[in-house]
Amino acid sequence: MLFDLNEDTKVNEIYKLMAQTIIPRPIAWVVTEDEGVVNIAPFSYFIGLSSEPASVLISVGHKPDGTPKDTLANIRKHQKCTICMVEEKDLEKMHLSSKGLVHEESEAKVFNIETIQENTDFPPRIATAPVAYYCELNQEIDLGGGSTIPLILNVHKMFVNDEVITDQERLTIAFNPVARIGKSYAFLGDEIEAPMIP
Repeated sequence: MLFDLNEDTKVNEIYKLMAQTIIPRPIAWVVTEDEGVVNIAPFSYFIGLSSEPASVLISVGHKPDGTPKDTLANIRKHQKCTICMVEEKDLEKMHLSSKGLVHEESEAKVFNIETIQENTDFPPRIATAPVAYYCELNQEIDLGGGSTIPLILNVHKMFVNDEVITDQERLTIAFNPVARIGKSYAFLGDEIEAPMIP
C-alpha cells in the first residue's frame, strides 16, 4: 500500500506510520526549568545530529489547546535543557511524566523523580539517568506548518555514570536505554558485532 503523505493522509495517521516504522527511537527525557519549577517530559522524536559541533534534535509539539508544551516554552524562554537517557528501572516514572500537568506543577515532585543540580548553568539531571546531555538551543526549524517544532540543541557538557563506562581507555559505554516502538516501549536486545570489512 502506498500512502501519499501530502494529499490524503491525516496527521495522526502519518504519526502512526512513522512512529511504527522508524524504530527503535531512543527516548529523550527532557528536563527544563522556569521560575523554580522543574519540568520533566519524554520525547521519542530524538536523534543525534553531529559530533562537531556536538548537537542533537528533539521535536516538541503543542498542547491540545494549541499552546506550546512546557518543554518548548521553557526552552524558548531560557534557551537551555538537560536531556537524560532512560533505563528500564525508570520506565514507569518516565511514562508517568508524559502526563500533562499545569505549568506550575513539577513532574519531579508529583511523580517523585529525584534530580541532581550539579551544573548551575543548566537544568538539573535525573539522578538515576546513566547519561545526560546539557544542551543549549541552537535553532528552531520551521517545517512550513503543523504543530511540531524540531529544535536543534548544542550539547555543551555530558554526564556519563561511571558504572556504564566499561572501558576507560577506549571510552566504551554500555547501558540499556528504553526505546519507543509505535505505542509500546522496548529495550535493546542482544548486541551483534559488525562483520569485518575486508
